[in-house]
Amino acid sequence: MRILIVEDEPGISSFLKQGLEEECFAVDLAEEGKKGLELALSGEYDILLLDWMLPGISGIEICREFRKVNSETPVIFLTAKDTLDETIFGLQTGANDYIKKPFHFEELLERIRVQLRTKTGEQFQFTLGNIRLDVNSHQVFKNEEEVHLTQKEFALLEYLIRNKGKVCRRSRIIESVWDIHFDYNTGVIDVYMNALRKKLHFNEDEEYIQTVRGIGYIAKEK
Repeated sequence: MRILIVEDEPGISSFLKQGLEEECFAVDLAEEGKKGLELALSGEYDILLLDWMLPGISGIEICREFRKVNSETPVIFLTAKDTLDETIFGLQTGANDYIKKPFHFEELLERIRVQLRTKTGEQFQFTLGNIRLDVNSHQVFKNEEEVHLTQKEFALLEYLIRNKGKVCRRSRIIESVWDIHFDYNTGVIDVYMNALRKKLHFNEDEEYIQTVRGIGYIAKEK
């Protein structure tokens, strides 16, 4: 899942980026309004976190322009403004939610999850054959026995399961799981994929994650 944060306070933006990446989100940052709007309009994001007051273009303006082309992706304002009129104005602009600074990260995380559930009927438990992945607890089970994965292994498995039945191109995997947007040696995916398969102990009847030669991988059930 990919999140765009548009926030001009480095302390807040770095704190949010670190916390959300620990929750296995891919995160892009913009520190001023114009760049934030460019990313919002050109990127594929599951949710936007917008500061209200930004250099150049305000969060309100970003939200307005974004809503002209995208009516579905959730937008949450992060702001010190807290009067009733300001809250209503922000929501009328097209925001889905509004959280006042300072805030607890756990509250923001839960608000993000609520918006994702509302957007897509988001579920937080996924299955692939005899494998069960729980996004909230960051646990993976095979035949109800827990399998301990690293954060990147978990994120890789989550990405594949969320796209079950679809061919996942290596370029999209490296962008979504490693948050890398340039020409990068995607061989790192193979290293993690080998480790993931070993930990899941696939046998001949459990080819749930298959290699699509020259393209990427696909997760599917027989």
